[in-house]
Amino acid sequence: MTDFFDAAKWEQAWKNDPHTGVNKMKAAGIDTTHAFDYKAVSFNKEVFSDEGKRRTKRIMNWIEGQGVRFQDATVLDIGAASGGFSVPFAERGAIVTAVEPCLPLAELLYDNIKQAGEGGGTVTVVKEPFEEIDIDARGWRKKFDLVFVSMCPVITDWESVEKVMSCAKQFCYISLPAGTMENSLKNEIFPLVTDQPHKHENMEMAYLLHLLYLKGYAYESIVTREAKTTVVDHAKALQDAMVWLGKHDQQLDEGTKTIVADYLERTYPSGQVVVHEGGRYGKVLVRLQDQSMYTREQ
Repeated sequence: MTDFFDAAKWEQAWKNDPHTGVNKMKAAGIDTTHAFDYKAVSFNKEVFSDEGKRRTKRIMNWIEGQGVRFQDATVLDIGAASGGFSVPFAERGAIVTAVEPCLPLAELLYDNIKQAGEGGGTVTVVKEPFEEIDIDARGWRKKFDLVFVSMCPVITDWESVEKVMSCAKQFCYISLPAGTMENSLKNEIFPLVTDQPHKHENMEMAYLLHLLYLKGYAYESIVTREAKTTVVDHAKALQDAMVWLGKHDQQLDEGTKTIVADYLERTYPSGQVVVHEGGRYGKVLVRLQDQSMYTREQ
């Protein structure tokens, strides 16, 4: 029981956990900076779809419900991707610095900034990995009213969390998977290649919340279950499947590729693969200035 309250041991456990998403990617030799290169266009389309915009609005409204105001606020969006949040932040009047090192996503971000509606805010793009940025040299320490990190592999351990939070003067928002991730295509493909069912646990949110508690931070958190259905063609499904298998240390040879391709042809003769995805996602808003409870009535 003593270890449960030992922050140093929890920090070390998080850093060394081979089952975290980022550690699995590193073990598979995947460069997290370029992990989205191949799917940048499809990701952008999804983020700016009607459902994607509704999802963004729900998250922003939750943040505003905790007392964050975007009008004239300085926001650091780390892992901004194609601007799914950076653009609407600016449309609500924020002055946004968007960090996105993936060049295909950064180019889409520039396009989306140009097409954004009027809101009084601005978006400045930084195409460098956040991990390599010297925040003191940039003058970023405690510079931003809100630091925002949504589902970004920059969060790898407690040290990375501290670097992110050091840029914030009022609020820091972090979202991560919280538990088993569900994907119908993965469930179909994995038994064909590995003779085992697919199971992908994400424990990062548990580490984050427990360490925030042990270290005395004030924060609000919420865990929700989200689900979506997408339709992809055989080529995209095959590409995704090979990436997933690579992350799980499976051999990516022509034999494996043939097994997956044949399965897709047999099971989805129309050429359209319906994929159901979902899981639990955690969101936490850390209060770094006014740490008392906030309600809208104030």
